[in-house]
Amino acid sequence: MWWKTGRKRLDLSRRGRVMGILNVTPDSFSDGGTHAGVAAALGHARRMIAEGAEIIDIGGESTRPGAAEVLVAEEIGRTAPVIAALREEWEGVISIDTMKASVAAAALEAGADIVNDVSGLTGDPEMAPLCVKTGCGVVVMHMQGDPRTMQVAPHYDDVVAEVRAFFEERLAALIAAGLDPETICFDPGIGFGKTVEHNLALLRALPELGAGGRPVLLGVSRKSFIGRVLGSADLADRSWPTVAITAWAREAGVMIHRVHEVLPNVQALRMTEAILHRGIPHSPDE
Repeated sequence: MWWKTGRKRLDLSRRGRVMGILNVTPDSFSDGGTHAGVAAALGHARRMIAEGAEIIDIGGESTRPGAAEVLVAEEIGRTAPVIAALREEWEGVISIDTMKASVAAAALEAGADIVNDVSGLTGDPEMAPLCVKTGCGVVVMHMQGDPRTMQVAPHYDDVVAEVRAFFEERLAALIAAGLDPETICFDPGIGFGKTVEHNLALLRALPELGAGGRPVLLGVSRKSFIGRVLGSADLADRSWPTVAITAWAREAGVMIHRVHEVLPNVQALRMTEAILHRGIPHSPDE
């Protein structure tokens, strides 16, 4: 299995990858304001890369429930300089986390390789044509509603079937629009318009979600459903459960893991893969 991004194709046949989260926002749910500004953002990116992150996902607008929308110019001002600075010193894969085509275009121009769109490329009609034109990697996420309303009263008759159907529809529509299917991966959107029960059902059904044989990306890091399961409101109590889910998800075939704390999740992947493959998988990318 390959995932084609702007600069390289990632071999996902045996070796899972960690995508490190770099929020350059003042209001993200777990680290808002911590990495604002180019110097602070670069410092954190370097730490994540040293710990084994092979993709850095940079976001300039919080998508936590109820978050306020950010103007395009402000979102570009937060993200593009960080991407440009990181690209100058690193040959790895950079992702832009945005729903806006103009923000994505500025990020790709600055050196990004992937567009990670929580709307599944449905929020901005210019996003799919941009991705076709640039040949970037694409993360198609499922979300019921939008970040401001998604957790008001999420409802599904069958969450697994409905998320899977959304991915199948998106795959067909994006291929018809000209997108190379090898550039696409899917994210079930844990916590985006889902209850605790919906999230757990999706985690149990991970092997069923990769439409068209495309890879699945999972983002569960520090999310509130973990605290609800454990009966704790302390963010620190969500770190090791995230690692446990990473190991579980890798066994279920998930090859891309979007996390805040890189090292323990990389270690969980490598240990799980050593068990699955009777050794440490090394798969050089193109």
